[in-house]
Amino acid sequence: MKKVAIVGCGGSGKSHVARELGRILDAPVTHLDAAFYDDEWNALPMDKFTDVQRELVAQPRWVIDGNYNSTLQVRLEACDTVVLMDVSTVAALYGIFSRQIRHGAGHKGNGVHNRIHWGVIKYVATYRRKMRPRVMAKIEEFGSGTDVVLLANRRQTRRWLRKVAAEQS
Repeated sequence: MKKVAIVGCGGSGKSHVARELGRILDAPVTHLDAAFYDDEWNALPMDKFTDVQRELVAQPRWVIDGNYNSTLQVRLEACDTVVLMDVSTVAALYGIFSRQIRHGAGHKGNGVHNRIHWGVIKYVATYRRKMRPRVMAKIEEFGSGTDVVLLANRRQTRRWLRKVAAEQS
């Protein structure tokens, strides 16, 4: 496991898993929200964002977390492992609100990018029905030859991270 793409709903634990995997694998971690948004929440133009990802995936080792379905193909074609944080809608909603309480709003430099508004809540609430099938289709289409890890809850995630750590020892 040298090149890992982590995808899933907001609030599912992508950034936490990315930080832990980066530590375990001794690989650089990129949180796509940090690459896409500046401090005032201005978005990078999509063509430049795609170019940034192409540079990132050209590296020999990496862990990248974030959805960005429009550019997911770039990561899927380059990774050896896809981790899909496949938590329930209730768990994801809990995740975004508890993160806001723990960290507050804004950019925190550790992959935490908090900005809760109606659009974010709606996205999280409808992710499993609307976005998850699209993500799964892209994994099927562009992720051939990759290991796919589905993590459905926090307990399963902790067990999987311990297993990966033990394998790296």
